[in-house]
Order: sequence, then C-alpha cells, then structure tokens
Amino acid sequence: MFQLFTTLLFLWTFDSSSSLSSAFPIFPTVGSRSILRAIKRGADQPGFVVDLNATNFDALLKETPATHAIVEFFAHWCPACRNYKPQYEKVARLFNGADAVHPGIILMTQIDCANKVNTNLCRKFHISYYPMLLWGPPSKFIAGRWNGKQEKSEIHPIEDGRTAELLLKWINTQLGSSYGLEDEKFENDKLLHSNVSDPEQIARAIYDVEEALTIAFDIILEHKMIKSDTRATLIKFLQVMVAHHPSRRCRKGSADILVNFDDLYPSNMSSVNKEELNNSTGLGALRTFQICGKQVPRGYWMFCRGSKNDTRGFSCGLWVLLHSLSVRVDDGESQLAFTATCDFIHKFFICEECSQHFYDMCSSVSSPFNRTHDFVLWLWMAHNKVNERLMKTEAALGTGDPKFPKIIWPPNRLCPTCYAAENQTKGNNWDHDEVFKFLVSHYGKMLVSHYKDKEMMSHVNVKSSEVSEDLLGSTNALVVPMGAAVAIALASCLFGAVAYVWRSRQKNRKQRRSWS
Repeated sequence: MFQLFTTLLFLWTFDSSSSLSSAFPIFPTVGSRSILRAIKRGADQPGFVVDLNATNFDALLKETPATHAIVEFFAHWCPACRNYKPQYEKVARLFNGADAVHPGIILMTQIDCANKVNTNLCRKFHISYYPMLLWGPPSKFIAGRWNGKQEKSEIHPIEDGRTAELLLKWINTQLGSSYGLEDEKFENDKLLHSNVSDPEQIARAIYDVEEALTIAFDIILEHKMIKSDTRATLIKFLQVMVAHHPSRRCRKGSADILVNFDDLYPSNMSSVNKEELNNSTGLGALRTFQICGKQVPRGYWMFCRGSKNDTRGFSCGLWVLLHSLSVRVDDGESQLAFTATCDFIHKFFICEECSQHFYDMCSSVSSPFNRTHDFVLWLWMAHNKVNERLMKTEAALGTGDPKFPKIIWPPNRLCPTCYAAENQTKGNNWDHDEVFKFLVSHYGKMLVSHYKDKEMMSHVNVKSSEVSEDLLGSTNALVVPMGAAVAIALASCLFGAVAYVWRSRQKNRKQRRSWS
C-alpha cells in the first residue's frame, strides 16, 4: 500500500500544480482568470476582446465554453486596425466577459501579428491583410492552420465585417440568430432555454459545476470559515471532490489543496497566530490555489443562468454539483458522500435558513445509506422539498424567476416514465426506479457529454514550450508537506486515486467492498 501511495504521489508531481506553481506560474499570461472573467478595459475604449498570443492561443481556445470563435489578426501599427477596434469592441460586448449579453456562444479574440512572438502563428493561418477575421469552432483553431481557402475547412474568413453592423449581420446569418447591437442582458436571450423542455441543456452545466465549486471555495476563504471545528468537514468534502467531481480540472485542483492542506491549515489552528493565517506566504497561501483551474470562475452561468441578475446562478449550480456527485459514488461510498454533503452545507452554506432546512432533512434520516440508489433518490426528494417550500414563498412575494419558476422535478414532459400514473405531476406516485435511471443519465453521462466532446476535439500534440499549466501541469516538483499532512495525503489517495483503481477492479469482478 505504501508503495502504491508513493507511486501515485510521484505521478502527482508531474500532473498537479503545487502551491509554488500556483503562486508563480511558468507562463503568467496563460490562463489568467481575469482574461475571461473580468477583461481589462483601457481608458479610451472598453476592452471586451480577449488578447491571444503564441503562448496562450491553444490553452484559451481549448478552455472556452463558447461553441464558436472569431480571431482578429491585426498589427498594432496599422491605422485601419486602430479604426476598426471600436467596431469590433461593440460586437464583443455582446459575447465576452462576465457582463456579456449573450455569454458562452462566441469567443471574440485578437492577436497582434506585428509582435514577433506571434509571427509563426500568424503565418500558419496565411494572414494576407490587416485586419483579417477568421471564424470557426475553437477546437479547429487549436494547434491548427488555415491554408487561405474555404474548401474542406471549418475555419472561414469573414469577408464583410468592416463595421459592427455588418459583422453582427454576418454572425446572425451563420447562427440563424437575431442579435442586435442594442441588446441588453436577459432580453432576446437564446441561452435562456427552459431546462424542463430541453434536456440536452444539462450538458452546458459542466461549466456551472466548476463555477459553483470555485465560488463556494472563494466564499469559505473570504469569510474565513476554516476553523478548528470546520476543518475536518472541509477535508472530507474535498476527498469526495477528488474522487467524484465530474470535471477533471476540479478533481485535480481539489487534490492539490488536499495534499497541501495540513501544511496550510494545521490541526492546531487555535494556537496559530491570526496574522500568520492571513499571510499570503504562510497559511493564507491557500488563496493561491485555484480549485477548478485558472479560467474559473468565469463570472457567468450557462445552464444555471436566470432571466434576472438575482435568480438561479450559484444555488442552481450547487444543486447540480450535489446531484452529479450523488450519481457517481459507489454503493459502499454512499453514506460517506451523504454525511460529507450534509456537513458541508451545514457548515459552509452561508444562507442560514437554507442551511438549517437542509440539515434538518439530513438529521431525519434514521439509517445509513447502503446503496447509491438510495442516496441519489434521497437528494432528489430533498431538492423537491426545498422547491416546494420556496415556490410558495416566491409566489407570495413575487421574488422567483418568471422564466424558471420552482417546480416539482422532473416534470412529466421531461421524464414521462418517472410517473407511475399517467399525467401524475404532484410527485406522490413516482416510479422510483425510473427516476433513478433518469437522474443517473441526466447528471451523469449527459452532464459531461459536451465537456468530453471538447476534450476529444481539442486533443492535439504541441510543443511543450507552448503548453499552459492547465494542459500538462506544472514542471515544478510538488513539495510534500510533513507531519499530519502525509496522513491527509494518504487518505486522499485512498479515497481518490486508489479508490478509482480498486473500484475498476471490483466492477470487473462484480464485487463490492465497503469503505471505512
């Protein structure tokens, strides 16, 4: 067992980013969280366009949730490029950044070909004039090229986009959309598909579960909620994240934190000087860890986007995260995942009324969960109880989202087989086996389908000097903390990486073993 632990920890030194690599990245321009979340704005013109260069080109296009990308190739000395900038920015305002009117559809970028570091990249795309705009799926730009012809290529030049109006008209023609330069947030928003009528929208939620975990982690740090009586709860929840979070980035980031946790937040926290806890070079270095990667949080929601600023969002993302975890645990892990979830919400969900209501439901469970089936259905029923409570309050006060009112879920039209009787919608005659099948599909394979598709499409061979930390991991060695941190790392391995190996073998042999 010790040899297995040592081997896995050695592998992590090449696959994980250490605290030093998080604080001092090799490529400081690669994957900066500010690039997609809060795009820098100049004094004269708003900067909604994402700046690309030879170092971050592949990484940023790989990580974007957008299904389409526009790359403007320009030269900073070109007068026509300077004159075109405000036109391009007008359109970028609609699609880029946390305050985008239509986020997650098009990533609008630019690359300065007059910068010598970008010479080879611009040459690969046969740039013949400035400014030149190319359109295509982000995955097709990654480590790719364009030969200057449209035949057999998914990358196309935008021939007639020299004004904001013409560029947006070209986009609307490609997408069959009707976006306008005067669009405001939540108006004419095609992202706001009702999740009860379009089940495939859940695929977009892979980005929301990343967003939710990152925001939850930021709230914990911002409110200094890691204390001697909450420390073990967070460790237990991180162990579940390492093993079962649907996003590879979040599993990796959770493992980074878990391995270093005891060094950053020791068990004798009560005896540690408070100034030391807030010291960015000491225990406060936990703030330098990015639990789901450097592009998260993005500042907007995909599946969980509400029709108003103050609806859905984080609470929706957190529910999707919990459901996605529940369908991924094995039978022997269901009770541990249940207690980790209950304790985490009770200790760290800062809405007191919501936290207490959830914990009361947890406390009403009289016997441990021995099957994933039971845990999945309990969480589903708990969610419906919360919806039932909130729908009455929101209806009375008018505080709900008019486009996404609380409902007993799933409705008949989304899962007709979930109902034992025809047109039964009040939830008192469910076919629980069918509900379980639906939840496993909805929050399992369907949730990660878009993410996996992007991973496959984006898999390319590139030179190591052009790869970001998020693609291959840092080349810095992982510094293993001493003392009790080794025990935490061992627990993480046993629950995470070792669990994965054991679970695979168990499934092949059709055996089940209990976890401590």
